[in-house]
Amino acid sequence: MNEPVRAPGPDPSSAQNELVRSVRALSEEIAELRAGRADRHLLDLATGILVVQLSVPPADAADHLRRLATQAGVDPSDVAADIVNAAAGSASAAPVRAPAEEDRGAARRVRRTDAAIASADVAKEAVASLLEGGLRPLGARAVWLWRRTTTDCLQLAAQAGGNALQSTHWQWLPAHVGGPLRTALVDGRPVWLPAGTEDGQPLPGPAPDCARAVLPLRHQGAVTGVLLATWAGPTAFDAPMRRAVEGICDTAARVLDAAPDPDGFGHPGLLGTLLDCLVHAALALSFDEGTSAWRIEHANPVAAQQLCALPEPAGRALAEVLPGHCAELVRMLEQARANAAPGQADRLADRDGNALNDVLVLPLGPVRAVLLWNPADESALLLPRVLDRLDHMALFEDDLVSGRSHWSERAYTVFGVRRDAAAISLRELAPRLHPGDTAELAALIDSLTGRQEGAQAVVRVFREDGGMRHVRIAAEPLVKEATAVAVTGIYQDVSALHRTEVALGATYDQLTAVQAQAAVRHQLVLELQEAIVPEVPKEARLPGLLVTARYRPAAEDYRVGGDWYDVLPLSEDRVMLAVGDIAGHGIESATAMVALRNALRGLAFTGNPPGHLMGWLNEVALATSGHPTATALCALYEPRPRLLRWASAGHLPLLLLREGRASLLDPPHDILLGAVPSVAYTESVTALHPGDLLIFYTDGLVERRHGALDEGLALLAGVVERLADLDISDLADRLLTEVRGDTDDDTSMVLIQVA
Repeated sequence: MNEPVRAPGPDPSSAQNELVRSVRALSEEIAELRAGRADRHLLDLATGILVVQLSVPPADAADHLRRLATQAGVDPSDVAADIVNAAAGSASAAPVRAPAEEDRGAARRVRRTDAAIASADVAKEAVASLLEGGLRPLGARAVWLWRRTTTDCLQLAAQAGGNALQSTHWQWLPAHVGGPLRTALVDGRPVWLPAGTEDGQPLPGPAPDCARAVLPLRHQGAVTGVLLATWAGPTAFDAPMRRAVEGICDTAARVLDAAPDPDGFGHPGLLGTLLDCLVHAALALSFDEGTSAWRIEHANPVAAQQLCALPEPAGRALAEVLPGHCAELVRMLEQARANAAPGQADRLADRDGNALNDVLVLPLGPVRAVLLWNPADESALLLPRVLDRLDHMALFEDDLVSGRSHWSERAYTVFGVRRDAAAISLRELAPRLHPGDTAELAALIDSLTGRQEGAQAVVRVFREDGGMRHVRIAAEPLVKEATAVAVTGIYQDVSALHRTEVALGATYDQLTAVQAQAAVRHQLVLELQEAIVPEVPKEARLPGLLVTARYRPAAEDYRVGGDWYDVLPLSEDRVMLAVGDIAGHGIESATAMVALRNALRGLAFTGNPPGHLMGWLNEVALATSGHPTATALCALYEPRPRLLRWASAGHLPLLLLREGRASLLDPPHDILLGAVPSVAYTESVTALHPGDLLIFYTDGLVERRHGALDEGLALLAGVVERLADLDISDLADRLLTEVRGDTDDDTSMVLIQVA
């Protein structure tokens, strides 16, 4: 049977290639036209001025302008800028003197910027021209423009060079928000910030200390907006610099008159900021139902670099930017949108061989999507490059089908193999291993190829130079159709780590012994402290008094403190009460506490008043080993007249509860024990009433790291008043529960109630 004869006609594949080339050529032509539009606008203005001044036709005026440029040896657009400046009365064209070259260049820059803004279609394009043609030559890195609304607010009109996330944050400034932007708007004068913002006032920019210039924008004498220019770091704004910036910014009000950007383009917001952080090329897309086409909302820097032939991809149709891949991409987008699920393709290539690798389409609702692809032509080569930067680590790959293996360069160093030798597969490593590790290797291979799951092992490898290395092998299998076809992984030389582990193991027993000794030492100290400062859980009756005491150790067992208290009947008519706190923690503090407490006990039997006892105790502290310092309070109570005689060495005030009201008894301001010799301590006398309650305590009860001591004392007084009806044992327990400092210090407390 004969095949039907086809009529001659164009080849469909050839037509597709021709369409792609035509789209690219037209796109490049449009880009060139946009780039030259500002210069053409400036040339047209200068030609019009020459028509009026020379009274010649436009064609002759244009020829005259070109002859002037040729004679001067400069670009025609520079001559055009000079002509327009002269007609506009620019200082650079003043007839009194020949202008300096730098002045002429500045004036030309201003005029070119003005022409670029006037010829721009949208605000984003105009502000980009303002930055690139005018402010960037002066060192600026970004420019922001806000327009003044009828309600005296500031609305972001456009920005160039700035951060997309900051654009989202600074879209709107209400009238009540102050700062440099509001100052320039209200005062109508520039605000120069050579070293960044003042008093922490926020402004857009790369860093708080980068230089900023805030200038009001005027139109017909009224301030219609504000411009912010930012630099990369601190910048000295001298007079010429300020004049140049102000000259450029005089044209910026024209940007506010430019047509607004199309909705959805040029404002990527948080999604655009996220895409900018990716190492993959990424496009944010939206579906235009009017044209039934996908359009680009935002291109991250990686995608923009990949699409460098088409400047400003945002706002263009996907078919214009990626014509050769568009048909397949649209199919993936429609399928992802219909299924509400991501779409993926390993490789999409056009007819010219240009490929997008690892393509991923993420639907974001019915009309938006994100397109991502890998910018690298051979993504598999990226991992070896990364691993090659790490010491003692190398990549390997075993092809289980062909039997070939591949090593990265560092693998030869790990195994001590010549660089020209063939790579060794995992199955061939056994003869090079320590005999005791061959079972480890076999188990690793079984996990990878038998159970088809990732695994790792550490083996000892004998090198050709006679040395031995401890090598960690970590690998993953590549499985296709239930069969492991390849193994990919890393070799890591962990010999140094192994030696470190051995060294640590050798010292572990010594460390354990030291810890055990320390534990025994601290246990002995705790037992000693508990023996010296026993708790008095039940109230005890002494002459004229009901007494109870509590001791709370530090939060951490190893922080043995120096707190102590003492309640000592001296005779039928006197009782000594004392509380103290040695500075520091540990055995030294506990030892000093024992010395001072026992010394005070012995001195109390001399019958001398508290002031004398404290003076002698100060000398004992000075003579004690280690020269401890301490706060202390010593009191003698006489039951018959109900008098309390007491002296304080820098200790906290006593708390007195009388008839339900708590008050602090201010102590004399005497120095702590052990500071200086020969101190005379002041003695106070307090008359007590039946039912009065006195509380002696140390600072662990009320002291706080980040609060004033007065706050802790006020809390203690408040809790005591609230619990005034309890007996003294219950009150002591509740105080330890409800009143607690946050310094993790130990606490001593003595409560006495007058009979």
